[in-house]
Amino acid sequence: MFALLSLLTLAQSMPTPPAPEPQEIVRPQEVRPLPGQLDPVPVFNSNSPERVTTEGILLSTFPPEGKQTPDAHLNFPFNGRFDVFAHHVYQAPSPEDLTSLYVGIILYNPGDRPVTVHLLQAASYLSQPDAPFITLPSIADNQTGTVFAEPGSRVMGEILRGQRQADFPAQVVVEPGQYQMLMNLPISVRTLDPPLNGRSTMMRLRSDGTVYAASLALRGQEINGEEVAPTLEDWQAILETGELAGERDRTPTPIDQVGGQIIYGRVAGVAQGSIWQAQLTDQPDGMELTIPAAGEAFSYGLSTLVAGRLGTGQVQTAPLLVRYPDTAYQAHGNYGIEYNLSLPLHNPTNQTQTVTVALETPIKEDELSQNGLRFFDPLPNPTFFRGTVRVRYNDDRGLPQTRYVHLVQRRGQQGDPLAILTMPAGSHRLVEVSFLYPPDATPPQVLTIQTAD
Repeated sequence: MFALLSLLTLAQSMPTPPAPEPQEIVRPQEVRPLPGQLDPVPVFNSNSPERVTTEGILLSTFPPEGKQTPDAHLNFPFNGRFDVFAHHVYQAPSPEDLTSLYVGIILYNPGDRPVTVHLLQAASYLSQPDAPFITLPSIADNQTGTVFAEPGSRVMGEILRGQRQADFPAQVVVEPGQYQMLMNLPISVRTLDPPLNGRSTMMRLRSDGTVYAASLALRGQEINGEEVAPTLEDWQAILETGELAGERDRTPTPIDQVGGQIIYGRVAGVAQGSIWQAQLTDQPDGMELTIPAAGEAFSYGLSTLVAGRLGTGQVQTAPLLVRYPDTAYQAHGNYGIEYNLSLPLHNPTNQTQTVTVALETPIKEDELSQNGLRFFDPLPNPTFFRGTVRVRYNDDRGLPQTRYVHLVQRRGQQGDPLAILTMPAGSHRLVEVSFLYPPDATPPQVLTIQTAD
């Protein structure tokens, strides 16, 4: 018994061997540019500074006239369809100062008649306690919408389902010359250790007149021992007299820079494009997508960007219509943008083929250095994608299926199949893949169609 205890003690005291270094796997294949393009819908994109340390203006599209800090106002009116995306983090300045930071989104009607703004879909969640970063499998069924690993994945999953969170009204009416709050919610830290939290928000809106919008940051107030949210008057005051909130993020690399380190930067501006809808076919005006030969695959780039085009030559990043000079030149990562992709698959052979469709996260490259996609095994630690994907298709019995699956992928991870199809000789099968690109994901990804040996 003594000898056994000695061996156990020795084993417990020995250092844990280091994890094996990731080795590269190369999958020779074609990577194609994604057909289609972003729609023209403007997106209010408030993501810089990501970590907010001072009160102030996060993003304002108001006219600069009459404002104490004119450069903080980008003068971009919204009318009709537009989206609002906001993603910010807050850490208490000290253990004794645990007041929440509130994020307010305010609208203003410059016209002479009331404007109704309809909230088509809307969701906003904190990291703690709403959607903590937890360990999940690489693929999990999410039919009920209860699987998520951080607030961005939860928000985008609900918008994908067309939902409006109960806290948001169906519409708000902004009277002529008046302001109206679209959101007034805290990033609370009081019960957390460390006192650090984040909030992700996404809204799809439609107005019947012109409005201006701003996202703002203000601390709550302690009144009789209770924390109180800022009032409409408080928000108006910071909008009119405040400066840009800090701490400012790293200044991005100029978009036309050749060589050297690339700093993409965080986004604070109005991007152009809410949805990328496309039919993936052999020819631009074709009606079918021929499956790969047995044992082969091809992929389409997703959220490709400068220095990460995977050999396609395509930058899918949404352009910015207005922005602050120290923030991103483009909406790198396309946070909150929906991809709706139709794959009219065709098996032209005289044999039954098994075909899989998968979303994957290959190693980022601009040109394909190995004539194909590169992956890691074993996988490194950084997680590059967390989010829900919807796939629709008729199964092998001919029955329509709609699956929601939550994916977690690390850098260089090959994807689990979203759909496995047994396609008889000469058959056709339509597969539709949809998802909203989640905040805190790292592009690019690919959509892969593969035929078994």
